[in-house]
Amino acid sequence: MTDAYVHSFTSMGTVVTIHVVGRGANDADRIARQHATATAAAWFDEIERICSRFNPESELTRLSTRIGERVRVSELLFEAVRFALAVADESGGAFDPTVGLLLETRGFDREHRTGRAVHTELDVDRQASYRDVQLDDDERTITLARPMLLDLGAVAKGLAIDMAARELKENSFDHFAIDAGGDLFLAGCNADGQPWSVGVRHPRATDELYATLGVSNSAVCTSGDYERRAPGPDSSDGDHHIIDPRIGRSATGAASVTVLASSAMVADALATAAFVLGPIDGIALLERHGVDGFIITPSLERVATPGMRADYRVTARPVETAS
Repeated sequence: MTDAYVHSFTSMGTVVTIHVVGRGANDADRIARQHATATAAAWFDEIERICSRFNPESELTRLSTRIGERVRVSELLFEAVRFALAVADESGGAFDPTVGLLLETRGFDREHRTGRAVHTELDVDRQASYRDVQLDDDERTITLARPMLLDLGAVAKGLAIDMAARELKENSFDHFAIDAGGDLFLAGCNADGQPWSVGVRHPRATDELYATLGVSNSAVCTSGDYERRAPGPDSSDGDHHIIDPRIGRSATGAASVTVLASSAMVADALATAAFVLGPIDGIALLERHGVDGFIITPSLERVATPGMRADYRVTARPVETAS
């Protein structure tokens, strides 16, 4: 007999659902799943406690107040920043974790729990870049060479998903789904013994799907220009949260990007980087890193990696190319 345990909660500004498939309905199995799921869920609050730029007490925010100092940080924060800098370097700055202040001034400044606006006072003479962040692997220190506000929004949620997935795997659960606001990790099979079915939202048609994927043992993350829009005093109507750090404005080369990878942190960050880079350079980035995915352009054309076309069930909604 197959049953499932489902746990939903709010963290990191979104609804998170952990769905664990069982192979039996006895009390011991249910208790084990509930305990493992609770432990997995705790990682979301832990990562947010460390990596949020909206919490003045977070380790990330406190780091941003110590400009020019060598600051020894936790292993989790160090690895998150190191990974973000690696993606920044690989993408030529299309992805950059130093855009926190730019996001804040463009209206993306609300703490999700309270709705409180966050305003950071920094004496900035020019916009910092990822090259102004220095790491010491041996001492596990981070030095911010210029005033900046780090933003790990395209890394932290994926990291939390990965840590939760690791927790479930270490407790010998092989079939589960973790959904954090549409960013997913899907292990094994669903309750019917089939690959998990993932719907990819149509970027221009609310409540419609552009594609359906059949996925096992993979993360799936989508970045879209429809996700967060927050006009502010320095932003214009239609601005969205995926900033091209090279020009300081919302990226316009894609409508959405979906990436499949073995890690949600990898999928999330590469989806953001590929969105900024656009169809040609974005797909090249995914191919260089051996991950699959596709980009939907503003005219609703689909550009995909070769592996995406060959290895996944994709049922794409017919689209009309803009004239």
